[in-house]
Amino acid sequence: MTLPELGAFTAEQFAKTYGHAPRWIAAAPGRVNVIGEHTDYNEGFVLPMAIERYTVIAAAPSVSGARRIELRSIEKINQPEIIDLTASMKPFAKGTWANYPAGVIAGFLAQKGDLAGFDAMIHSTVPMGGGLSSSAALEVATATLLETITGKTLDPVEKALLCQGAEHKYAGVPCGIMDQFISVMGRKDHLLLLDCRSRESQLIPMIDASVALLVTNTNVKHELGGGEYAERRAQCETAAKILGVPSLREATAALLEKGKSQMDEIVFRRARHVIGEIERTPQCAKAIRESRWADAGGLMYASHNSLRDDYEVSCAELDAVVDIARAIGLKGGVLGCRMTGGGFGGCTVALVNTNSVDSITAEVREKYRARTGIEASMFVSRPANGAMVVKG
Repeated sequence: MTLPELGAFTAEQFAKTYGHAPRWIAAAPGRVNVIGEHTDYNEGFVLPMAIERYTVIAAAPSVSGARRIELRSIEKINQPEIIDLTASMKPFAKGTWANYPAGVIAGFLAQKGDLAGFDAMIHSTVPMGGGLSSSAALEVATATLLETITGKTLDPVEKALLCQGAEHKYAGVPCGIMDQFISVMGRKDHLLLLDCRSRESQLIPMIDASVALLVTNTNVKHELGGGEYAERRAQCETAAKILGVPSLREATAALLEKGKSQMDEIVFRRARHVIGEIERTPQCAKAIRESRWADAGGLMYASHNSLRDDYEVSCAELDAVVDIARAIGLKGGVLGCRMTGGGFGGCTVALVNTNSVDSITAEVREKYRARTGIEASMFVSRPANGAMVVKG
């Protein structure tokens, strides 16, 4: 569904449930990270873009006049979650989807004061569990709705940080800042180069309609033991300590080579990925700004190789999609491809020629199914706008 269609559908479901039309509709997009993986907690760079998949919230004042918020998801329309505004707010049970909007509501109340009761209907086309930031889209859509209801606006950085804090405190997920920043600040036909140390960002034009991003969800998520993400973060911190820098953002390939004898081989490889990825990300942004598509694609392949070999967060299914894309190659319209997100499953992102999307999609889907026995989910997107008010 297009955003107008999604808004209309959500409004229709709201009206069916509550017997009247919504007064407000807010939306926020998911995202895909074009390059810059596992660099955020090393104070490096990331290059996400907002995708044309959205979470929409339709809402209206509570008919009863009660000081409570009723949250409904179209997926669980008969199972509302209730927030009593006359009581002290606290998280729902662990794993409850409503913790994401509830955390934003709690943060907004703390910063901006009182709220009147309202009813809300939520629907999303951002795939769940594929590493495309469905949670950030829900958080940012909630914050945008609250701004619309109250007329009290948040500074964009403040808004992104409020949403990140909600995920930490209410959902219990220690996410970085990228997902919320791009969902707030995305702009049509632009990527966002974000410095995770300074939190400064710059929009990178991707105006050329002859290229687009093809996202392939492998539809696998490997559950791994041992806390792989925490382990890698600790390995990066160990490398930085050995190299005498506050974070790997301050390190260089030459410095790493000099300190190689002092560190474990695995720690060395983890640091090599991060240092290389921090260099690749602004290089890729520059190539995209200058429409050097083959150069940008080459950096995406290099990123995947590093994530697969040095950081070891890829998996057979992600590698299969990248291998198939690489074999299609420039002649077939694929400029570059890499895994995106935390790894061990989820999605790949490919830079492709727009006029070759149909043939590329068909070939990747067929060959991925033949290699893995799994049906991939695929969609193409141009860079989309960030959070917006659809009706207010």
